[in-house]
Amino acid sequence: MTIPSDVRTWAEIDLGAVRHNMDVVRRKVGPQPGIMAVVKANAYGHGLQEVAAAVREEAAMFGVANREEARVLERLGRDIVLLSPALPSERRDILERGFIATVSSAAEAAKFPGGRVHLKIDTGMGRIGCWQEDAVDAVREIAGLSDVRLHSISTHLPVPDEDAEFTRGQLARFAELAEIFRQVVPGVKLHALNSAGILRFGDEAQDLVRPGLMLYGSASPQEYQSLLRPALTWKTRILLVRELGPARSVSYGRTFVTERPLRAAALAAGYADGFPRQASGQGAAVLIGGRRCPVLGRVTMDQIVVDVTDVPEARAGDEVVLVGRQGDDEIFAADLATLAGTIAWDLFAGLGPRVKRLYSQRPA
Repeated sequence: MTIPSDVRTWAEIDLGAVRHNMDVVRRKVGPQPGIMAVVKANAYGHGLQEVAAAVREEAAMFGVANREEARVLERLGRDIVLLSPALPSERRDILERGFIATVSSAAEAAKFPGGRVHLKIDTGMGRIGCWQEDAVDAVREIAGLSDVRLHSISTHLPVPDEDAEFTRGQLARFAELAEIFRQVVPGVKLHALNSAGILRFGDEAQDLVRPGLMLYGSASPQEYQSLLRPALTWKTRILLVRELGPARSVSYGRTFVTERPLRAAALAAGYADGFPRQASGQGAAVLIGGRRCPVLGRVTMDQIVVDVTDVPEARAGDEVVLVGRQGDDEIFAADLATLAGTIAWDLFAGLGPRVKRLYSQRPA
């Protein structure tokens, strides 16, 4: 991919990798479950329209956060589930456009006359949904609403990558409820597995699965990373290279002071672009010329300073990899996120509007 020399920071997004990761989902869950491709939050920063178009053929439906995201995807001809509750002022438009609204009770479902709803069951997430103890009654009440169709029922797994025992308990409880739900509402679609659930518990898939993070090539837990292809490489450029003598402080707060002479490069990206300020002083590095160059001092809004002493050929305008592969080395999104005390989801969703997205179509 040829990048104009005046592009300061950009993300190269490999849609073939996204399709490869869809194939991994299919291999993990078998041929029967449908795939709800979760493309909320601008497809986790990868580009909503582009990613959705790339996986349209394999996706039974799309999962988004809200009405505005759903509107973008209407032309693709797939069902669209709004995974977050709707505001009262949004309900009429959701009904008119045929989107599937997520509800937490029969009373909320009744607010969508003539429409389709997706009921959330809370088996341990504690965010939205009907409490599992009340789930059967709620499903029966919704089934009794003459002008509302119960399209699907799901639960959410809060710790599939951390606590296998708790997650197995959740899945067992949901499976027990599922037997009753199928009797009350024949044909209703049931689903529980998100990305980590697919990777660890793929044999417990119901009618649908909801891959999100794994579509973009980031695995949690990371033991499954080798199965996936990261779809995004985030790059920037060197703005300036300077020689720093000993006892020179770098960036705000003077948290880094040189102990020896070194060459420092200022890069054309900062926390306004999504590079986490919280990674300052935590051992973060970037790739220049295929070599790791440590971040010096605090990340600032528009620039990062790195040590290029071991890359004597580094010059202004050179490409720098912030996340991704260069040469024989690779920085995973999860690695940088961990240094910043956060998660890959947060890092991807935080890529700013100054980061230009560029797409390739390499084979899956």
